[in-house]
Amino acid sequence: MPKAKQRKIKLHGFNNLTKSLSFNIYDICYAQTEEHRAEYIAYIDEVYNATRLTQIITEVADIIGANILDVSQQDYEPQGASVVMLISEEPIVSEQVENVEEPGPLPETVLAHLDKSHITVHTYPESHPQGGISTFRADIDVSTCGRISPLRALNYLIHSFESDIVTVDYRVRGFTRDIRGKKHYIDHKINSIQNFLASDTRESYQMIDVNVYQEHIFHTKMLLKDFNIDNYLFGMGRGDYTAAELKKIERRLKREMSEIFYGRNMVRAR
Repeated sequence: MPKAKQRKIKLHGFNNLTKSLSFNIYDICYAQTEEHRAEYIAYIDEVYNATRLTQIITEVADIIGANILDVSQQDYEPQGASVVMLISEEPIVSEQVENVEEPGPLPETVLAHLDKSHITVHTYPESHPQGGISTFRADIDVSTCGRISPLRALNYLIHSFESDIVTVDYRVRGFTRDIRGKKHYIDHKINSIQNFLASDTRESYQMIDVNVYQEHIFHTKMLLKDFNIDNYLFGMGRGDYTAAELKKIERRLKREMSEIFYGRNMVRAR
């Protein structure tokens, strides 16, 4: 059954709503030796350096129809990278722009009206000094002022990173007025961030929502369901460990992922 078309608000002047998407991903691995941990950090810095991150958020700007004004990028020593992109409004070419509650493109050009907007990305690779666990985190913020929602770029972002854990925060601030002077504090329907995700993503992750509807605050966190230890061993393979060692490593990895997902330290089993 086709979805009912969302009613468009006829505005008086510019859409002054600010829509902010904060997207955080975590990639976990096990690197047994100090050498392997150093190699993992070097690998992450190569795969997600400032140039690569700029390519990713340039695609994001394309998806949400932004005109790029300026890009500042930096690789850090000993590790990590940051990119800041300023984006501005672009003339509305299509009146077919929609913010319906459904997955966005991967990617597909969507033209919109944007102003006073930005996209930023920062990476945080780190390693446990003794436990062998290494964690890579990337934080991406997309803030738009205009008709299009940055949730349109969410599918592309999730598919651009290898993510064991994802946290997504979405907030709509300010208000805009219609032609009768009535204030509108949100201009599109949203019940859950999950409705903007593709079916393959929803099937791959365990998800929890924490939403404050009256404040237009939406939060979704995601934990990868499938656990294959072969995907987490860096520098050495399954055959380099005994069965008992593999079981211990698996417990460490799952503990790390659970602690990040639930945002608290777990009591160690005796």
